[in-house]
Amino acid sequence: MRYDPMSPTTLDMFADAEPEQQPRRERIGEQSYVLRGFALPWLEQLLPELEAVLAAAPFRQMVTPGGFTMSVALSSCGTWGWTTDRSGYRYTRHDPQTGQPWPKMPQVFFELAQAAAREAGFADFVPDSCLINRYIPGAKMSLHQDKDEGSYAAPIVSVSLGLPATFLFGGFERGDKSQRIGLLHGDIVVWGGVDRLRYHGVLPIKEGYHPRLGGQRINFTFRTAG
Repeated sequence: MRYDPMSPTTLDMFADAEPEQQPRRERIGEQSYVLRGFALPWLEQLLPELEAVLAAAPFRQMVTPGGFTMSVALSSCGTWGWTTDRSGYRYTRHDPQTGQPWPKMPQVFFELAQAAAREAGFADFVPDSCLINRYIPGAKMSLHQDKDEGSYAAPIVSVSLGLPATFLFGGFERGDKSQRIGLLHGDIVVWGGVDRLRYHGVLPIKEGYHPRLGGQRINFTFRTAG
């Protein structure tokens, strides 16, 4: 696809067109970029596939090893799904809620992740996991590193849909100063290489309404986990 943009779990397939963003690539680290509006041309294919994935593996709020219930609701698709409970963070081949394999990653998800990775300079990205997060107002993600994967050679590709978010992009220590980066519907953040283990997170989502996704933010995080 050409990079040229234009309730809680129910997506309005017939909403008015999204406000257009000027497509551009913003560098936020040595090997890290925000691709503004990159996902917008893919929406008509992405959203029906997202509905199908969530029908098979609905959103749920998981518990951290410390016993805290996450404010963000999660699902997954692909060979590996990310999960957490009192025994730790890990990837599994099966949805612990159903005992069934996680839904297959839709081809359009895979192609979007690869296209965004190429745009950011990572030509050989082969994602086998897509973590799907749902943020409602007040939900947040604390600063963390993505380090449950078997290798750190592949980048992270993070797609934002719905309500705006403030993305925190920090350094290699939790206490390092973080950039605050506003993300809008259709933006994609890609980081890897020397930046692969940077701390990152999301500030609490503010109240709002998106014409397509309502009062929520949906985030896809693509990784090579296996």
